[in-house]
Amino acid sequence: MRGSLQSYRKVSLESEIAVASPHRLIQMMFEGALQRIAQGKYAIEQNNYAQKGESIGKAISIIAGLNGSLNMETEGDVAANLNALYDFMLVKLSEANVNNDIQALDDVSGLLTTIKEGWDAIPEDKHQLTSATNTL
Repeated sequence: MRGSLQSYRKVSLESEIAVASPHRLIQMMFEGALQRIAQGKYAIEQNNYAQKGESIGKAISIIAGLNGSLNMETEGDVAANLNALYDFMLVKLSEANVNNDIQALDDVSGLLTTIKEGWDAIPEDKHQLTSATNTL
């Protein structure tokens, strides 16, 4: 039963990605990273270190993807600031993974939530402009 549910979720996610706007794709990346950080935190609390490593590793991959999607040429200061924040988050996540540091996960989650809230607040009629900062 669990395998069927996971297969359904994967197909559902793939379908959403196929039709999502660039703005929505970035939102989905934020959501995915936050979910993986929460899963990593829970795994640490449960002493499930294999799951912790997998979850934090996925969060690192997503944030690295967000960082890689920045358009440094078009949005100089904004992109540079986001780049610095993403780099900081990647270091903190790596430290959290090595040291089982829940506080580091909370720190990254807080920063990522703030960025996501800003991204989510962009009015729909301006979504086409957001591809200047993050491009996929």
